[in-house]
Amino acid sequence: MNFDQFSFNAHIADAIRAVGYSHPTPIQKKAIPLILQGRDLLGLAQTGTGKTAAFVLPILEQLDKNPFRALRVLILEPTRELAEQIHQSIADLNGDRAARSATIYGGVSRNAQIRNAQRGIEIFVACPGRMLDLLDEGHIDVSSIETLVLDEADRLFDMGFLPDIRRILRYLPSQRQTLLFSATMPEDIRALAANILRDPAHVQVGAAAPVNTVSHALYPVSEMLKSQLLLSVLEQTPTGRVLVFTRTKRRACKLTALLAKKRYRVSALQGDMKQNHRQSAIDGFRSGKYDILVATDIAARGIDVSEISHVINYDMPDTADTYTHRIGRTGRACNTGEAFTFIAQADEPIVRQVEKILGSRIERRCLAGFAPEGKEAGILSGSGTLMDTSLQRRIHTRKFRLGVAGRKRRLRSLQ
Repeated sequence: MNFDQFSFNAHIADAIRAVGYSHPTPIQKKAIPLILQGRDLLGLAQTGTGKTAAFVLPILEQLDKNPFRALRVLILEPTRELAEQIHQSIADLNGDRAARSATIYGGVSRNAQIRNAQRGIEIFVACPGRMLDLLDEGHIDVSSIETLVLDEADRLFDMGFLPDIRRILRYLPSQRQTLLFSATMPEDIRALAANILRDPAHVQVGAAAPVNTVSHALYPVSEMLKSQLLLSVLEQTPTGRVLVFTRTKRRACKLTALLAKKRYRVSALQGDMKQNHRQSAIDGFRSGKYDILVATDIAARGIDVSEISHVINYDMPDTADTYTHRIGRTGRACNTGEAFTFIAQADEPIVRQVEKILGSRIERRCLAGFAPEGKEAGILSGSGTLMDTSLQRRIHTRKFRLGVAGRKRRLRSLQ
């Protein structure tokens, strides 16, 4: 099966070949015919399954069949990076035709966004906050909207955008096609779908677990040794591009500085960065200027780089769903990938949830010198290679000496 069976407009078919698509992915096989029929759609698909093209291609085809210059499609995304990624996909799949889409999000000047609304752009790819601001101020006419796409709906909800989305819906025509895509389907998203979708078609593709092109491994380690473990893993593992996830923005910056000091080509991606710096980091990672990107969850949501060979969870995510989203950054486009996660005793509940989703136990690995001690060693659960006794003694001796030295310094400071 190839894309010819969809009978796309000639310039779209040429663009599909130009970007290197040969055979549709499962989500594309199922979703494209339904969207072309004008059906509302509830799509449950994990990251990395090709869902962007699954809705962009039929939308472009529908616009070509009845051309007129007005805002006809609104795509809502949770982050600026995702909005730019979808916007670029539209440009790529639109071939050599005139620009049809523009982005709307905060953190940049709104003047260009308002001008785009006034010059007949057909597709807006927007983040809810700025879109709602421009609607409330009367800068955007959405009366001609034919299709609404809620992409990454679970993340839109996680980031608190649901009230904004409900307000945006009040501006839109009731007669429209609505497409909702999500990697997971919590109850709140199901309730939203029930309210806004009319007799929707349901498409589900491998949404229960991370893509099966990814292998998983856990590295039990104490918090104080994580940085050294990361350096050792990078030294000992043949890698392509590596995406490292941290829990906090501060830790992402600190870890980036450490890796740069060790001569790695690395950049950070976190929420406090200005938009042009964030985009520069993603573009540099995509082009190969950087081999490693250290990111927080929200900032990394829009990364679409097929050459990522490894995802390293420096910090275990808070939920199994977040683990799925992170791991979906590798093993994309039929490539294989590896996911390494550094874990402590407190992470065991999330580990069990992830293993339940995967349907199998994740391999525990332990590099010499990094095994946790005492009760923390229990997370190895009988597997992995613990440190040899002599190495344990040397580490305990070093910790004792450091402790004695620290106590002496404190005593001198009190004298």
